[in-house]
Amino acid sequence: MGSSYLAIAGNMGAGKSSLVDFLWKAYGCKPFFEPQDINPYLTDFYRDMRSWAFHSQMFFLTKKFRHYLDLQARRPRRPMVLDRTIYEDAEIFAANLHRMRLIPRREFAVYWDLYQTILDVLEPPRVLIYLTCSLRTMRKRIGRRGRQAEGPIQTGYLKKLQCLYDRWIERYDRSPVISLATDHADYLDDFLVREELEKKLRSYL
Repeated sequence: MGSSYLAIAGNMGAGKSSLVDFLWKAYGCKPFFEPQDINPYLTDFYRDMRSWAFHSQMFFLTKKFRHYLDLQARRPRRPMVLDRTIYEDAEIFAANLHRMRLIPRREFAVYWDLYQTILDVLEPPRVLIYLTCSLRTMRKRIGRRGRQAEGPIQTGYLKKLQCLYDRWIERYDRSPVISLATDHADYLDDFLVREELEKKLRSYL
């Protein structure tokens, strides 16, 4: 049977939450949501990113690791579905802060060493569902959901993240990958979209 969970990855606005909702309603895959612990470094980070980026990302990484250990301890009848992976925390968001010189080389080396150690004990997903869409669609969806924390996200920032996503998914080999373009995907109402998705996911569900 393999791993107890499916994982969904993709840039902001790629449609992760919508797919989680679809898999829950259509196949009984219970969502396993990220912990909502308030990062105690966020206020400091937004005030002085260079001083607090490393602390903030270490908090996210350790909390996500504990979250995964909890996930691995469960063995439900139906696979669970996770809408943001620990891989993205490190390979995309922390890496981007490092590239922006907000996490210095020495601190990033410590972070990366911890991340690699965590990977040694993590159970990879049964399948990774990687979602892509145009930058225009991302911005439209981000604006529509109106999350205050996301604020006025710039297209340039989304492009930087997408560049890291592209590089990461090319070398990702911890599980099978299903890639889905979501610009026009309507999982709930479009029969053809549902049928195509079901074909790709059947062996994992």
